[in-house]
Order: sequence, then C-alpha cells, then structure tokens
Amino acid sequence: MKLSKYYSFTLREDPNEAFLNSHKLMLRAGMIRQATSGIYTWLPLGLKVLNKIKDLIREIHIKNDIYEILMPTIQPSDIWKKSGRFNDYGKEMLKIYDRNDNILLYGPTNEEMITDLVSNDLKSYKDLPKLLFHTQWKFRDEIRPRFGVMRCREFLMKDAYSFDLDYESSYFSYCKMFILYMKIFKLLGLNVIPVKADSGPIGGALSHEFILETSNGETSFFYDKAILDKDCFNINLNEKDLVIKATEDLLSVYSSSSETHDESLFKKETSHQNQISSKGIEVGHIFYFGTKYSEAFDANYITSNGEKKLIHSGSYGIGVSRLVAAIIEANNDDKGIIWPKQVSPYDLGLINVRFDNRISKDYSEEFYKKFINKYEIIYDDREVRTGKKFNDMDLIGVPLQVIVGEKNILNSNIEVKHRNTGKLELISLDKIESYLEKYCEY
Repeated sequence: MKLSKYYSFTLREDPNEAFLNSHKLMLRAGMIRQATSGIYTWLPLGLKVLNKIKDLIREIHIKNDIYEILMPTIQPSDIWKKSGRFNDYGKEMLKIYDRNDNILLYGPTNEEMITDLVSNDLKSYKDLPKLLFHTQWKFRDEIRPRFGVMRCREFLMKDAYSFDLDYESSYFSYCKMFILYMKIFKLLGLNVIPVKADSGPIGGALSHEFILETSNGETSFFYDKAILDKDCFNINLNEKDLVIKATEDLLSVYSSSSETHDESLFKKETSHQNQISSKGIEVGHIFYFGTKYSEAFDANYITSNGEKKLIHSGSYGIGVSRLVAAIIEANNDDKGIIWPKQVSPYDLGLINVRFDNRISKDYSEEFYKKFINKYEIIYDDREVRTGKKFNDMDLIGVPLQVIVGEKNILNSNIEVKHRNTGKLELISLDKIESYLEKYCEY
C-alpha cells in the first residue's frame, strides 16, 4: 500500500477529548474518527487491525470445532420479554419501532436469540453438545461513553454459546472456552489475568472476566501474583481431564473482581508479598447459566430413554474492537504505537527518505514491487519532509521500518529500524531478502 494513495490522515497533537493513550493514539494514527458520542468510523488502518484480530479469533474457534453463525443486529423484543430480561438493561438498551409499531431492539447481547434458535433444532441427546459463535456489532447506550473504543456505544463482539446435556458436560465446555480464551490472549501478545466475576444482567452461577492489567484501566481487581506463572497454552482442548485440571489449577489461585472480592479470604489464601491490588481493562467475559434460558424458551432434548430434559448452556464473549485499544494500551511509547507482529496492520514500513532523489526513489519502487506479494508493506512515497515520514511511521507502529537513502544504496546497504527497540541496522542489499524472511516470521 502506497501512502500517497491511502486514506491516512495523522494528527501531530493529542486531541483534547482523549484521555487514554489508546484513544489518543488511535485518533492520531488515523485509525478511527468519532461520528458522534461513543460511535466511531473505522478508517482503513484501524479496520485492518480490527479484521486481523477478528480473523485470529475466528480461526482458533473453527479449529476447535466451534461453528460460526451470524445472528442479526436487530432483535424482536418478544424474545427478551420471554426471558424476563426486557427491562434489565434499562436505558442502555436501544429500542426502535418498525412501521407496524412493533418494538425491535438493537441487540446488546444474544442469549435470547441463540436459545430461541436452538430450541427448534436441538431435539435429541444425539444433537449435543454444540458450540456456536458469531461476531457481530452490538449497541449499548452507555450513560458516559469514554476512552474511545474502550467504552463506547457501538462495538464489535465475538459471542460463543455452548449447549450440553447436563452440568458435567456443560462444565467441560466452560473449561474448554476458559483455556481457549487464555490461548487467544497469548496469541495476541497479551498477559491477561482471569478473575472471578459477577454475572450481572446475563445471570448464571459461574462467571469469570479476563483482565489486561494497566494503570489506566477502569476495572479494579485483586490477585495472587502466583497466577502469572501458570501456563496453559499447550493444553489439548480435546483432552477433557487435562482441560478441567488446567482450568481448576488456574482457579485455585486467588483472583477476583472488586464485585466478588473477599478481603479476608484474599489475606488467608495469599502470602503478603503476593497480594496485588490493581486496575485493568476487561477484554473477555464467560458465563455458565445452566438452564436459565432453556427454561424460558422450552429448549429441551429427548434422552436415550425417551425422557425430556432441559439443555444446559453458557456464553463466552470477547470484545474484539476493545482488544484493539487494549493492545495499544499495552504496547506504546512517547512516539506512538508498537504493534506486536501478529496483529500489526503491516509487516514492513518502507520509507523513501528523499522523494526528489532519483536513486532512493528508484530503489524504493524496486523494493516495493519485489516484496509486495510476499509481505504487507506500507510504503511512504509521499512528497513530504523526511521528519514527517519518520514521525508518522513511528506513530503507526509497524514492527520493522526499511529506510532507503541515496548514500546507503550507493554503498550497497539498506537501513532497517526495529520499532520496539529503536535499534538501527545496516543490511547489505544482497542479504536483505534473507533478513526479512527471518524477521517477519511469526
């Protein structure tokens, strides 16, 4: 992608309305623009990152036999009245009317919609278990939308839902999704802490939040730092006993949101030097709610003995758009964003130092044509001053910058800069291909 043709407009100064680093940097880097309070347009750069995160999450779900569907953004109010949750969200729930004066809802979540769906399809014990997911835009009319896409009114959410025969099998689904989420966050380069949480309006007997620790977070939580030493990344999600053991091993270490925190238990179970009180950003939330929604929607199955029983279910959410901001909160400096390789919008940033220099321009064009089909490249070919090119490339945060100048080219060298460390290297032209192959692997 050539910057001269791209829809990219960076800002030199921090916008007055932004307080979090992620909000400032997303606006300055030209990732988003506010349409109205709590609602944003995602510009090409921001959308590219959003889609990368969405695709990573999607792929790991499908690989683990969790099947993708797509439910509508607009839901009938009847199903929410049926579950008894029509008034639970209060003014956060956006209600609209069709031409026949029927009340419709811009869905804040999908427990009713999915349970209504499966109640008509999952009729036999042979149909279970089932794990389904979708990624869809949600709307909650927050009283104080703030912090950019961290807390806004319209947001992209990945929801998964489990349907099982009984508590035992449903508990395995819960543990499977718990470990899956820990894997996802690690793949995204995030050190996320699972904490016991309140179920809120979704309800249920078992609930955990996944929190990214940051000083700018709005969620207070408490944990034993021994949980940071737990690693479940290599657990096979088809191995029931291993999955449950790994989950319970993590949950055996104290970690709790402020809503469920027990100070006396915290001090009893956690050594003084390991007691951490902190703030963070919630990036995921999972729930087991048993038969709560199945009862409302008559979601039954027939056992092998011909007995009718209620389906057990759970839900599992990840804030996809929120993750963009969370990753930036965890990866930035005074110059801008520092993208982890796996979610960076581009593999390489190519800078022609002098747009009016024939040698550097010709080599930049040659480099771009040679590697554009192998790597995702953002090429700054604009007719602007060199300082702006360097500043914008640091702001955008691409992991590796390739800097083309006449002097180096004449000496058969090219300069590269690593965004995370600021390290500069001179690479001979005949070795740049192998260098990129080694560096861009992830």
